[in-house]
Amino acid sequence: MARSGLAGAVRVARWADAALGPGRNGATADGKATLSEATARQAAAELRLGVDQVRADWDTARLAGLVEVHGDNARPGWRLRAWDRDDSAVLRGWVALFDAWSLACPEPGDQEAAAVAEVVSAMPQVLSFLQLSAGPVPVEQLLDLLRQRVTELRTARCEVPYDAQPAVPAAEPASLAGPAEAGALAPLLDWALRALASVGALTYGDGQATLTPLGSWAVWVKLEQICVAAQSPAGNIEQAAEDMLRGCAQLRPNAARAEYRAWLAARPVGSAVTELLGAARGEDALLRGLAFEALRVVGAPAEPDVRAVLDEPALRPYALLWLAEHDGVDPEDAHEVLTREEATWLWVDTAAAVADHGEAPMLVRHLEAALQPTVPALLDEVRAVGHPRTVQVLVALAAAHPDPALAKAVRRAAFQVHTGGS
Repeated sequence: MARSGLAGAVRVARWADAALGPGRNGATADGKATLSEATARQAAAELRLGVDQVRADWDTARLAGLVEVHGDNARPGWRLRAWDRDDSAVLRGWVALFDAWSLACPEPGDQEAAAVAEVVSAMPQVLSFLQLSAGPVPVEQLLDLLRQRVTELRTARCEVPYDAQPAVPAAEPASLAGPAEAGALAPLLDWALRALASVGALTYGDGQATLTPLGSWAVWVKLEQICVAAQSPAGNIEQAAEDMLRGCAQLRPNAARAEYRAWLAARPVGSAVTELLGAARGEDALLRGLAFEALRVVGAPAEPDVRAVLDEPALRPYALLWLAEHDGVDPEDAHEVLTREEATWLWVDTAAAVADHGEAPMLVRHLEAALQPTVPALLDEVRAVGHPRTVQVLVALAAAHPDPALAKAVRRAAFQVHTGGS
């Protein structure tokens, strides 16, 4: 259903990718990759569609994340790239369109902006009721539910009902809370239901509304996310990414993943990924590793952001492993995508996390995880890789290792790195 509903948007997005991309012919006369009048006519002619249909499909493509527009430039979104091979990309694209339902149809022009905002805020409860009803619901029943929800929203803001304030002009948003409320809400409910029908979330007609299977699934997923967020095992939902990751450091892997899921369910995916990568850029190597574990829970939506940090030396090894696993490589074999230098850099970074947060035996065991067959070979490559924590890691390893001769060699290597010697 999602593929079918977004087929027109995909067609226009692919046309734009081919015709408006950098270095390609077919851009508008002013060189801007936006859907100007000339571009819309060009697309309509080449796709054999009406101009209005092209514009509608273009708007849908933008709302679904198939096209990303930055100023005067448009580029394909990651969902378009993954469209043919990744069903989750298709579903996430449709959910993005579903989330933007209020932009799918023009709102009534004679309504107060505050009243429109209240209806948008109240619609999740209306949709939840439709989902639980599992069948057609009369519009009058939905209107009554909407009236109750709007009243609750105003009560939470401590607004006094209209009928207790006769001096307030009828045009004020508070007028919806009085005797004329149902009549004032009716056109807004009609707009909301038509907009939701236009994105494929429900069917609307003959005085009733029914969620489509796709709409029912989407509402159920959101209800499930709310439940997941409410069951945060360690209570880190309200924390920033860095504090959340720090709170997960002592949890077992399964418990940590549950905490990541709860944290992610409570915020938009895009801002969550940005926040996690920001935490990964910090000085704490443990948080760097945990941030990418949390990004594994995010999955496909994080791909473009993870790919974008490949040029950052501190994040590159983690990003390469993440991308390899995302592409289906067995996690045990994913390290093969790293060069020797990248693997050594990652070994030092992980050792820094162990030195900061672990116990001495863990650091000694970490020595066994190195690729190099001998300690002298490891020390040579560690010195060459230039990790900023090299000295601290070697000093900690020397202090922890029970073999005096090996500890002395490691201390000497640390001194050489510290003084810039060879």
